[in-house]
Amino acid sequence: MENSRLETKVGIFVLIGLVLLGVMMVQFSKGTSLFRSTYQLKLHTENVGGLKQKSAVLLAGVPVGSVQQIQLSPDGKIVTVLLKIYRDYPVYTNATFAIESAGFLGDQFVSITPATNTLAMAASAKFADGAEVDCQKPFNLQQVAQDAAGFIHRIDETAGKLDASVTDLRAKVLNAETLANFGTSITNLKIFTEEALGAVKHINSIVATNSMQVSLAVSNAVLFSEGLTRLSVSAQALLDSNGATISVATKNLAATTETFKKIAGDLQAGKGLAGTVLQNPELATNFQVLAANLAVTSSNLNRLGLWGILWSHNPPMYTNTVSANRPRSTTRQ
Repeated sequence: MENSRLETKVGIFVLIGLVLLGVMMVQFSKGTSLFRSTYQLKLHTENVGGLKQKSAVLLAGVPVGSVQQIQLSPDGKIVTVLLKIYRDYPVYTNATFAIESAGFLGDQFVSITPATNTLAMAASAKFADGAEVDCQKPFNLQQVAQDAAGFIHRIDETAGKLDASVTDLRAKVLNAETLANFGTSITNLKIFTEEALGAVKHINSIVATNSMQVSLAVSNAVLFSEGLTRLSVSAQALLDSNGATISVATKNLAATTETFKKIAGDLQAGKGLAGTVLQNPELATNFQVLAANLAVTSSNLNRLGLWGILWSHNPPMYTNTVSANRPRSTTRQ
């Protein structure tokens, strides 16, 4: 009887110790306390990386809960993470959620970053129990390594193409013939430079030898330019002082030109004596005959004189320039 009571007491003591041990393990582990009130948040993300159940939830670096459950959607595109948050730590709706890792290869946890703006925090509301929140996917080191490997591979391909291009360039451009032509060009350039230097020295010697003549020519050019300047100043002064007279002369010249144009038009139209003569061939011929007779008469006057012509028994014969329809001049009786 006493043995059975002792066994019962020992069993109760062991049970109480196991319960206390379990409570202590839960209290000091990553899980939530059994005696603290919590509320639930549902995070939606595309990938959780290595996040596990019982992982910690940190609000501004302080543990405020744990990961209760991780669920994958039927289509495999969305992962839902259930969080248990202590009610002592409210989370506002302007906070951001992300899955991070402790160190480079440490355990992953859910990080909650509150808004730094106090006014925004005051204006925002708190998450209710069961609220759904979007979460940023974690940093994928393997994906980064794969991207870096692909980038390095592309760099290797680019380096190979660049090396092939350089090889082709050396084969097509930097061959023996091209290098020989380049050497010849350098030699010709050297010869041309030496000849140019010789020509410059020769020009310098000519200038040095004829410095007086060059100086005189420059002085003459300067004097000539000064003379042209004075001439232009004088011409400008002349135009300024006689501008009205030149304007009147120009107008008179224009009027004279118009008068000549009018006379020429009248002549062309047959107006006046000159126009009639020009337009009538018979009158023009008679005027020609009259002019010829006047010329002969003046020649005889100059040669014989007036008394010689009057008392001459043989009167001077006029040139036969009279028209057929005009009677010849009668001799003196």
